[in-house]
Amino acid sequence: MRRKKTIIMGAAGRDFHDFNVVFRDDEGYEVVAFTATQIPNIDGRRYPASLAGRLYPKGIPIFPESDLEELIRKHEIDEVVFAYSDVTYQHVMRCSSIVNAAGASFAVLGARQTMIASRKPVVSVCAVRTGCGKSQTTRKVAQILRAMGKKVVAIRHPMPYGDLAKQRVQRFAKLEDLETHECTIEEIEEYEPHIVSGTTVYAGVDYGDILAQAEEEADVILWDGGNNDLPFYKPDLHIVVADPLRVGNELTYYPGEANLRLADVVIIHKVDSADGGAVERLRANIRSVNARAIIIDAASPISVDHADRILGKRALVVEDGPTLTHGEMRFGAGTVAARKFGASEIVDPRPYVVGTIAETFKKYPGIGTLLPAMGYGGEQVRDLGATIDKVPCDVVVIGTPIDLRRVVAIEKPTVRVSYELQEIGEPTLAPILEKLFAGKPAAPAAKKPTRIR
Repeated sequence: MRRKKTIIMGAAGRDFHDFNVVFRDDEGYEVVAFTATQIPNIDGRRYPASLAGRLYPKGIPIFPESDLEELIRKHEIDEVVFAYSDVTYQHVMRCSSIVNAAGASFAVLGARQTMIASRKPVVSVCAVRTGCGKSQTTRKVAQILRAMGKKVVAIRHPMPYGDLAKQRVQRFAKLEDLETHECTIEEIEEYEPHIVSGTTVYAGVDYGDILAQAEEEADVILWDGGNNDLPFYKPDLHIVVADPLRVGNELTYYPGEANLRLADVVIIHKVDSADGGAVERLRANIRSVNARAIIIDAASPISVDHADRILGKRALVVEDGPTLTHGEMRFGAGTVAARKFGASEIVDPRPYVVGTIAETFKKYPGIGTLLPAMGYGGEQVRDLGATIDKVPCDVVVIGTPIDLRRVVAIEKPTVRVSYELQEIGEPTLAPILEKLFAGKPAAPAAKKPTRIR
């Protein structure tokens, strides 16, 4: 029987996972290629044979998404599978139109097909958009679980931007592991806060192998989601973070609405900085698609070291990169701090950007007067440092989840902004998590993880 020729559209994350759990060993399919977008320098590579399995002894090539139509026609592709996140419904259907016009079918895989079952309890933290507040929510959940006496292991949504074979399974228990695995700024931003707080983190490419290893040391698996993607594991409790500063996005971005519909708990974040009417509109939108979820109100009050350095000064504000780029946020914790502590001016970095940072502003012109902490490789880290050096400012306000000074040498005075989740009123997370584990039986004997069918 002729194998169905398939292309998987992705961004070095969900695409590889979908391949591993659905297509890798299925002789009915021939995955001809992956296409890549969103992340710099992830195309032009090959998904290695060691990960691709026996049906792909030469591995699978990865092309830029701009080659999609040509690839469909050249290889007479039957089906294209869409497998990346935080995009509008209009974008998804535009891709479908391109694929259909080129002669192929267009598919999106569902949760049941792609979630792996764990023999340990799984708590997942996901969101309706990038930049909603997943990181501090995940840290809060880990803190509560540790206080309950649970050994928590976090598994982070993939960011495999280097050697894919070497990144099959990655474990981070100490800061030195970040250097060992040659992490990018984007990876460090997600892993370092967990490590500092005492949580071991796993990530990589093969999430079946990752889960099997993590289960050996965990009482609880904490899924730390990326963008607004769905969990890779079947959760026992699914927590989803929503953003009143972008009301309506929870119903118009893929796959954020799917997360919202699956949620057991929805956290309305940033209630301290959002308009009250926006919070209530968001609450109504949540209820319109999920009447059963528990809704928690929350904020992330900021802490600032050396706040006195900001008053009356020209400030360059550096914010989390993905939050400003495909997350489309117009400000973050650094901006809040600069305004709160009296900066005379937030300096526009755009006239001074160099190299790959300049390319980022061309691709995402809506970033405005903030500097995204982009660091998807050594060249981009160097360009970020050079840009900071060139900007005529008195102080650099760092609003990234990590201390950027550990990665980039900054000669100017700096201020570090940090933030943690603070629940407002009732209900709160702790009783929900305690109820989840009340009377839980002991885990069964170890077995190979299986996909939900």
